[in-house]
Amino acid sequence: MEKLLTYDSVEISYGGEPVVRGVSFSLAPGEILGIVGESGSGKSTLIRGALGLLGSGGMVTRGDIWFQGNNLPDLPEKEMRKIRGARIGMIFQDAGASLCPVRTIGAQIRESLSAHRKISRRESDGEALELLDKLGFRDGKRILESYPFELSGGMNQRVGIAIACLPKPGVLLADEPTSALDVTVQKQAVEEMLLMRRLYGTAMILVTHNIGVVRAMADSVLVLKEGEMVEYGPAPQVLAHPRADYTKKLLAAVPELRRE
Repeated sequence: MEKLLTYDSVEISYGGEPVVRGVSFSLAPGEILGIVGESGSGKSTLIRGALGLLGSGGMVTRGDIWFQGNNLPDLPEKEMRKIRGARIGMIFQDAGASLCPVRTIGAQIRESLSAHRKISRRESDGEALELLDKLGFRDGKRILESYPFELSGGMNQRVGIAIACLPKPGVLLADEPTSALDVTVQKQAVEEMLLMRRLYGTAMILVTHNIGVVRAMADSVLVLKEGEMVEYGPAPQVLAHPRADYTKKLLAAVPELRRE
């Protein structure tokens, strides 16, 4: 199967000190890859490297990250702006915190969509309402007219996920998208992300320490420890028959969230 995103022997460093070393994997259209490991293992750094969101002092120092024929670390910032959001979306751990508190949800959605294409307010609101309805939001119009402080934390996180999904990117990078949610909202968020794959064929990389969420969503799993790959393969194989002691400990530590 044709690969949509490929990491080839990627090393990422801060201040010249490697924190991720020799990581290789590929993502097919519609595939969900779960990247798991304890805090500080390099999970978030690994996906942020694809979009050039490493912050001060961070850079890809070796290897390649290929996306639709482009080696992302080599692209100038002008070209990366065309890819971020529109073709590769990003869901942050606290997506609600990225919402502007003094602007309505609708205004922020319109800004997000207009950054990548010409679109009227009516078209933007129509697309947003359609997606919110598909994702099970009961009162999409009220949500568009609301400010973030008028919504719960869980609702803001779900809205943040919806905003990332609206441009229908080919790949979604999700950085601990459920870790701050209670169990009920976590289940909703998982179902919404799975729905995006069913509706649009979206591929995803799901970064999490929660093996239960990975068990519910992922087709393949990559296990990181201290910036290095421990295991990588089909999810049923890695989760049912882990080879590394580290993976066995992760599996034993986290409660299950089963796929229906």
